[in-house]
Amino acid sequence: MSTVIHNEAGQELAHKALRFLTAGSVDDGKSTLIGRLLFDSRAILADQLDALEKRAAGAPIDLSLLTDGLEAEREQGITIDVAYRYFATKTRKFIIADAPGHEQYTRNMVTAAAGSDAAVVLVDITKIDWKASPVPLLAQTRRHSLLAHLLRVPSIVFAINKLDAIEEDTETAVNNAKAPPEAPAQQAGIAVKGVIPVSALRGDNVTTPSANWPWYQGPTLLHVLEGLPSTDERHEGALLHPVQYVTRDSVGEGEATASGTGHQYRAFWGRIAHGSVKAGDEVLIFPSGQSAIVAEVRHAALVVDACEAGQSAGIVLDRQVDISRGDWIASPGTMKPTDTFTATLAWLDTEPAVVGRKYWVRHGNRWVQARISAIDARLDIHTLERHDAHELGVNEIGSVQIQTQQPLPVEAYLDNRVSGALIVVDPTTNRTSGALLVKAA
Repeated sequence: MSTVIHNEAGQELAHKALRFLTAGSVDDGKSTLIGRLLFDSRAILADQLDALEKRAAGAPIDLSLLTDGLEAEREQGITIDVAYRYFATKTRKFIIADAPGHEQYTRNMVTAAAGSDAAVVLVDITKIDWKASPVPLLAQTRRHSLLAHLLRVPSIVFAINKLDAIEEDTETAVNNAKAPPEAPAQQAGIAVKGVIPVSALRGDNVTTPSANWPWYQGPTLLHVLEGLPSTDERHEGALLHPVQYVTRDSVGEGEATASGTGHQYRAFWGRIAHGSVKAGDEVLIFPSGQSAIVAEVRHAALVVDACEAGQSAGIVLDRQVDISRGDWIASPGTMKPTDTFTATLAWLDTEPAVVGRKYWVRHGNRWVQARISAIDARLDIHTLERHDAHELGVNEIGSVQIQTQQPLPVEAYLDNRVSGALIVVDPTTNRTSGALLVKAA
């Protein structure tokens, strides 16, 4: 998350928090790990801590309850929804997304990964045969790693968890368990920022070095996270601004007000996808094709000199133009709308994705009908090989061709996560069925 303050001199002060998710298979200790981070950073309120102590009744506190807030999760002992938590150290602020590990809730993991700067993928040492050669890796761990990469999460850290349950040589166990996550990650082109041995339950190597493992001299998980970069959208070049909502208000003395009196302006609000905008810029509106000049730019309640990618901005034009939610404002000559494109499809619905069936897709804030015109291949998450396919089942990933009822200004996902991503919705059930990542238009 980025918070930007414009002072009277037009300068910006920016502080970026790190948004990261925890992922992996079910019951790998993700919620406990987050609870440990919150507990050790003193981000737990006194009443929360008191409730946990009473619930424990003298036993060790169950830190996973800090994130497993749904009653269904508490009954099953698994995380179903995506839980967001916040904490800070002396050097950094963090936003954590606790993604569900169970296969049927993969769609929730995709939601969490889409806006994350990093992923912490847990490997439960008690679930793998670390004495085998090669050491097998759980399918869901592979799937989450691959999805994080496809969703352009720039940094991935593997945490080998539950080492407190290993009574034998922990050093050998960790050394043997390093290869399984590193090998497929490197094969897929994933940037691995570290493989850290941890015990979330005991707190070893989470925020402080472990006194139980003198053989490990590397950084703690928190130390690695503090040094990871935040995702920085493209600030240079052309503007791309998805319109989320429109306001009418009057402006006076440099501040936006909603008094309803005087000369009223329409401001078109959204989070800038890439580029920047300032007063005097010429812009083009999609889909109407009309052009206008930016009269002023607003950030929060202030009229500012400019806004850039990653910031929420309100754009006021020099004339009345018919613009509504779902439209796009961009630099002239930069948008290339198309009704056909190729994409990677992560399918999340129990009903398979089939060629020819119509779906709703959402691009930015615009909804249009679309269909899968062809399924080129299915990706094997174990070997990363491409196989011929006529349909995609639940949690499968494939390469597809999409045809939309109306042209859309899509871009390659590798270039921009906003304009290059679409969600697929089943028109009958209204379920989120899949995530589309544009490869080429």
